[in-house]
Amino acid sequence: MWISPLVLVRAALFAALLSAAATLFRFASGVVPFSLVPFAVILGGLTLRPLEAFMGVSVYLGLGLVGVPVFAAPPFGGVMYILQPTFGFLLGFLLAAPLVARSREAMHPPTFLKVAVLAIVGVAVPYGPGLLYLWFVLNLIMGMEIGLGGVVRTGFLPFIAPDIVKALLAGALAWKARSLWKQSYR
Repeated sequence: MWISPLVLVRAALFAALLSAAATLFRFASGVVPFSLVPFAVILGGLTLRPLEAFMGVSVYLGLGLVGVPVFAAPPFGGVMYILQPTFGFLLGFLLAAPLVARSREAMHPPTFLKVAVLAIVGVAVPYGPGLLYLWFVLNLIMGMEIGLGGVVRTGFLPFIAPDIVKALLAGALAWKARSLWKQSYR
């Protein structure tokens, strides 16, 4: 399959945006750090094609796993990051960005309300694999005994409201840029 240079450029720019979003609040504390990556994932999903969104997150993950310090939490990169409690959220972003992009493409006619709902649904997607992975790492790798309630209190409750706000801001920005969609995807 031939991939156009424009697709590669968009995916690379998306990976750069994800990297920048992860590093802005890098030193915030907590098991699950505050990050602008959910904002960037939703913005990418709402403005890119599904392949571009998937490739961008894949490049971002690949860069981080080979050791480039692009992740939000210490050690910020390297293959051992797979053992970090937050790695499941990164896998969730790999699902969320192309899912949002595909859903946006299928949206006829697009309305601000539909874009806002899609953004909120998209930001919720990473919580499935993220919370499951968080439980797995905390219990089976780190030897902590934490139940589902503890995982929800640690990785969901402090972050869902800010993530919804980030999603709505990404949705509003994408909605304002909707005329660019029409021009760039002809």
